[in-house]
Amino acid sequence: MVIAAVGPEPAVLDDPYMWQVLGAAAAAGDREDVGVSLRWLPLDRPCALGGLAADRGVRGVVLLNTTDAVLAEVPAGLRGRVVSIGVGSDDVPSFDVDNEAGAAAIVAHLLASGRRRIAMLTGPGWMPCSRRPVAAYRAAMTAAGLPVRTVPAGFRAADGHRAAAEVLRRWPDTDAIYAICDAAAFGAIGALRGLGVRVPGDVAVAGFDDLPAAAWSGPPLTTATHPVSRIAGDAAAAVLHGGPAAPETRYPSDLVLRESA
Repeated sequence: MVIAAVGPEPAVLDDPYMWQVLGAAAAAGDREDVGVSLRWLPLDRPCALGGLAADRGVRGVVLLNTTDAVLAEVPAGLRGRVVSIGVGSDDVPSFDVDNEAGAAAIVAHLLASGRRRIAMLTGPGWMPCSRRPVAAYRAAMTAAGLPVRTVPAGFRAADGHRAAAEVLRRWPDTDAIYAICDAAAFGAIGALRGLGVRVPGDVAVAGFDDLPAAAWSGPPLTTATHPVSRIAGDAAAAVLHGGPAAPETRYPSDLVLRESA
């Protein structure tokens, strides 16, 4: 079984999220005596899926960071033995966290705590599943009659550090930052501290994923859960067992309140 991670460069494989997915898939494969490998699928060459379809040693494929272009290139020979963690299609069942509801819960908490000038550090624009929390943030802020403030970031601490500094340059009155993931939130906290901004006194910070480090960061991070291992394990099992799967399986995300927001 192959875990095919879509990305603009091979460095996408270095994300700790990938290794968490790989570990859960390997555990599922072990129960079926099936090995698992992790491969990079270039963002600009989704046709590379054809090689996996032709490889008789490939039991099935789990797609990560899936895009519409990748879904359009899924060969007929893979149908029935391919699933996606992210967006799916009529031919490719999808498994993913309900990050839209998770984002809505985070923004609702920030608003309830009195924050009104909330900025969001978004994910890569090419990744469809990262657009859902942005839509939730925009909807919540618009419904509250408050300004929408987004800055492109990514899934690394360095992305969050850069983007948070940009937020304060553009909107010095910002009183909360919601980051697309915990790693970016950690970077945002570092940037704010470097600028002499107190968290949460001056600016509240929230993330998404509930990484183990979130409970021990300084201050402990308010976030929402992301059951990566369960999602990846279920996606891998669907590939291994074959047969029809639900077109879309969404997993709940629970708000985790800590000191940062």
